[in-house]
Amino acid sequence: MFKKTISIAMILGLFSVSLLAKSAMCTIESNGVVEFEGYCEFESERGGSFSIADYDPNKPLFGAIMSVSLYVVEKGIGEVRGLTRDGINSRWGEAQRSRHDPACWIGSDFKICAR
Repeated sequence: MFKKTISIAMILGLFSVSLLAKSAMCTIESNGVVEFEGYCEFESERGGSFSIADYDPNKPLFGAIMSVSLYVVEKGIGEVRGLTRDGINSRWGEAQRSRHDPACWIGSDFKICAR
């Protein structure tokens, strides 16, 4: 009985994680070139951090990039990483939240927007 309860709790936990994801209109630019523009799966995290990915978990957002994550490190400043299909978590660098469009975060050579 205990094992069955644990299994059910684990399954519900997995479903609750996917329920946190929402649809958003996302744009990712690299060196001024739009790499991705369209609806994405947006998952908010604690403190304003978030991750975006394609709805199809087997399809990249662009190139070999499967998901992009922004971790807020202090107010208005985030650390951005991209996860490749090979499982490499590449550091894109620091980004600042746009004052003109708070849905966007701007780095030295990239821009990420999620609305």
